[in-house]
Amino acid sequence: MISVKFNGETHQFEQGVSILEASRRLGIEIPTLCDDARLSPIGACRLCLVEIKGTPNPVVSCKREIADGMEIETHTPKLEKARQMNLRMLAQSYPVKPFKEFPEKPFHQLARRYGLEESDFSSETNGHLKDVSHPYIQIDMSRCVDCYRCVRMCEEVQGQFVWQKLNRGKATEILPDSGTTLGESSCVSCGGCVDACPTGALEDKSILAAGAPTKWTKTVCPYCGTGCEMNVGSRDDQIVQVKPSIESPVNHGHLCVKGRYAFNFVDAADRATAPMIRAEGEWRGVSWEEAINFAARRLERILEDHGKESIGVLGSARATNEENYLAQKFTRVCLETNNVDCCARVCHTATAAAMKMTLGTGAATNSFDDIEMAKTILICGANPTENHPVVGARIKQAVLKGAKLIVIDPRRIELAKYADVHLPLRPGTNILLFNALANVIIEEGLYDQDFIKDRVLEFEEFRSFVSEYSPEKVAPLCGVDAELIRRAARIYASEKPAMCFHGLGMTEHLQGTEGVMTIVNLALRTGNLGKRGAGVNPLRGQNNVQGAAHMGCDPGILTGSISLDDGRKTFEKIWKAAVPTEKGLNQLQMMDAAANGKLKALWAIGYDVFLSNANAAETEKAFRSMELVIVQDLFLNETAREFAHVFFPACSSFEKDGTFMNAERRVSRVRKAVEPRGNSRSDWEIICDLARAMGKGEHFDFHSPEEIWNEIRAVWKAGYGIT
Repeated sequence: MISVKFNGETHQFEQGVSILEASRRLGIEIPTLCDDARLSPIGACRLCLVEIKGTPNPVVSCKREIADGMEIETHTPKLEKARQMNLRMLAQSYPVKPFKEFPEKPFHQLARRYGLEESDFSSETNGHLKDVSHPYIQIDMSRCVDCYRCVRMCEEVQGQFVWQKLNRGKATEILPDSGTTLGESSCVSCGGCVDACPTGALEDKSILAAGAPTKWTKTVCPYCGTGCEMNVGSRDDQIVQVKPSIESPVNHGHLCVKGRYAFNFVDAADRATAPMIRAEGEWRGVSWEEAINFAARRLERILEDHGKESIGVLGSARATNEENYLAQKFTRVCLETNNVDCCARVCHTATAAAMKMTLGTGAATNSFDDIEMAKTILICGANPTENHPVVGARIKQAVLKGAKLIVIDPRRIELAKYADVHLPLRPGTNILLFNALANVIIEEGLYDQDFIKDRVLEFEEFRSFVSEYSPEKVAPLCGVDAELIRRAARIYASEKPAMCFHGLGMTEHLQGTEGVMTIVNLALRTGNLGKRGAGVNPLRGQNNVQGAAHMGCDPGILTGSISLDDGRKTFEKIWKAAVPTEKGLNQLQMMDAAANGKLKALWAIGYDVFLSNANAAETEKAFRSMELVIVQDLFLNETAREFAHVFFPACSSFEKDGTFMNAERRVSRVRKAVEPRGNSRSDWEIICDLARAMGKGEHFDFHSPEEIWNEIRAVWKAGYGIT
């Protein structure tokens, strides 16, 4: 620790801290316009100047690190006068109208704090500098103060390099890479530049249309499995703006176009917000009581006529952990069957099965923070910059800073442009290629002997097996040059730690499980497991696909990924009800059973089965054979339109509380930002209502998501500490 004096008082700090950061820790607010915690300091605005004893001239505090014995003054009359002068110079060419209309902007707040008035600003606006071509962002460069935060956000965080700084001094211009409008540029609409802008030169069109937010709610993005935390701004109970959470350990103050701008579905014109029953082919709106009772009586009749194996329930990767927990509990307690599943089986059961067999747990081995620690990143069967854009941006930044990148994908995805090696294999040849990589690593002695000795079984058998997969033999089948295979293998095995990300391109195959096992084998042979910056990590598709499966929406497992046999005693004690012993059906087996006349009813919660399943004709045949189809969703999806008898309108995640579990297994809080639309209800409320209507209310006596979570903690021992 070192000692530093701030304004006459001595304080202790660790080394490597800037003067600006140290002052903030002490509650001393040094003004700045160009500083942003997400960006490297540049000292462009000259407002953060401080005086250091023994130094002849003031220095910029954002770029200067503290040193032992340093004596710093932050707000002397000389400094304050210089700051006021700098602000007045910026105001001379800055339009007065936005200064009056948007007092919350950082530049406007700072100007008022230093005594600037409307007369210090320009009465003219450079109209020709406005650009409204972008669908989400309005540009008015007459309000630009040359802080370059937009340029730096696009370079240092997103890695898109859209904003370009041209010329110097008074001739400085900031333009999109198109040279014309932002709408014609390579912008991916992450909104990072808008979020960083201190003046409103870049502004979200949503708040220009609806007004600035009057309330902010911290919650979690409802889209992909990255699990970005964000602040939702609302006004008059409508979402008008979304900003990233700066302190989030997942996204570190960044979002993608989906999280930032795709929130209008909450108030979409075709949103279904009332319960409905279909009679003689026509939907009619009904009360919740009628809809619940109708479904309950029909389910009871089917149970009586056809037995408890005649009904199935599907949980949702869009619903919260609490709601998926209740979905599987309802299935096992109310219906007395293990016929429960979710979409995790379609996309990532191959991963879960392969990693559980080889590593003991079917989940990611790393945190996203390990991206910045990896020396090599291998991406196979995934396209992060499109499907997991925040993770994609972090990978891109890591590569720009020196990490090696290997891309294995038939397509030339965006990240392939940055790759040291791109292996464009023929679709379906994943196992051949990964065994060839293993062949090179063993043949050239690049494997980790100590790790294998301590951690790995059957290495000699594996060595013999992959000896048949030389790159030269495999290359014609994969459509990849043998030397490229060797180069990729050498990088992965030598430039460690090496981290692997994979997606549906690896899992959605007949041999998807075996494909993921080849990835794990690669990590095991090179010792790329159990350390920071190394590992095997599936990129989950939907926001809570990891959580839905983990909560037990699976015919063979209970909450916490515990097998039925291993968990039965604990669950029966807490549930005060029996856990079924008969083997349950997964979703595809449910379809087969329905087509064969055995499954008579299905409750699909947030899962559009008809749209998702590959064989539409067979899926239609299955649904036409059922006596009851209940669909619970925000919209009348394809399954509901074609086959449902009852429709339950559900709330979006913006309208309820709970938790999500992201791809790295992090559990994050979901908070209600706006009120439920129409007569929609949270999934957990609907499940409890139906359980009560079927005479099982004592097992579903919950009044809040927190009460449900506390029961989850009780049955999931490893998660008990998560309050």
